[in-house]
Amino acid sequence: MAHVLMVGVAAHGHTHPHLPVIAELVSRGHRVTYAIPAPFAEMVAATGATPLVHTSVLPDQSRGEQWPADPVAGTALFLDEAVLALPQIAAGLGPDGADVPDLALYDIGGYPAPVLARRFGVPAVQLSPAMVAWDGFESDLADDLAFRQEPGYRRYLARFAAWLAEHGIDDDPEEFVGRPTRSIVEIPRALQPCADRVDPEIYTFVGPDLARRAQDEQWPAPTRPLVLVSFGSAYHDEPDLFRACAAAFAPLGWDVVLAVGPHVDLDALGELPPNVAAHRWVPQLGVLGRASAFVTHAGMGGCAEGLWSGVPMIAIPRAVDQFGNAAMLESLGVARTVPAEDATPEVLRAALVALTSSPEVAERVAAQREELRRAGGAAAAADVVEAVLGG
Repeated sequence: MAHVLMVGVAAHGHTHPHLPVIAELVSRGHRVTYAIPAPFAEMVAATGATPLVHTSVLPDQSRGEQWPADPVAGTALFLDEAVLALPQIAAGLGPDGADVPDLALYDIGGYPAPVLARRFGVPAVQLSPAMVAWDGFESDLADDLAFRQEPGYRRYLARFAAWLAEHGIDDDPEEFVGRPTRSIVEIPRALQPCADRVDPEIYTFVGPDLARRAQDEQWPAPTRPLVLVSFGSAYHDEPDLFRACAAAFAPLGWDVVLAVGPHVDLDALGELPPNVAAHRWVPQLGVLGRASAFVTHAGMGGCAEGLWSGVPMIAIPRAVDQFGNAAMLESLGVARTVPAEDATPEVLRAALVALTSSPEVAERVAAQREELRRAGGAAAAADVVEAVLGG
């Protein structure tokens, strides 16, 4: 069977979506070498892949480090990581690439993979846990991409082009990153902007594969309606929002589960009503399997989990792609967006009641749940990889 090199990124949203695909490839008999920094090596090894551990410059969220809010700085971090990681990955494949892979698989930020694929003359396939390019996206997103005109971004592009040139590649850096030869898209197609303008010859939507996690994650059955409040792994330090949610939903008699993450000061939450519980961490799919509603920051992972679990959502977007994701959820009729500055207990309570009392919302949520589960997940992704290997 084939030897697949996977190059990942040390961030939860760039790792968890890929693990079912890797496990599926291993179960089919393929050998997977997964390049990843040490904090994620154990979860990678659990798939049956062999971690190729390298050092990293990316923020370590387990130590409270946060990704920069500035888009130029955040984008440049992926290049910094690639410059540091590529020689380590190459060395891990043995002298002169003695253990050459048959295919390079990579996260959208795993830039060493397509570079090494060119070096070894093997195909490269991207795994995208986020929205992908469509015909005309540059003009459609002109306002969002305005930072590309800043001097700092132009310097980043020049540095990226010089790094590619060092490895014998003369591609335009934006094309190199944004226009893969082949891509497997792990988000729900319903959350992809302008999905009808995405090239189906390059991009295959398989959706998230959450069945394995759902089987492993358990939560006690509630005796009354339950709402989960979680703002993800990168933007969860929101004590004011957690307090507002507790004040909004506790009077309804619901069970309120607050997943506050490792850094929120629990004392800052104040005294919570008996039907409100704050947890540093919860098995999110397990809780969503019992939930009647979900309050989320609208990160792509949370949106996908909410759709897969079939629960209506209140979206409180805070940064990056979350505003667009929230708008997509609203357009599907399965969510209400509440701007953070408007997230008072009264507004949140009204949104929850409106969502959970609507037969139309319930119908749309159920339809999205079924569509997502038919998308194919890890098995469909592995089929694409094997087709590229065979082709």
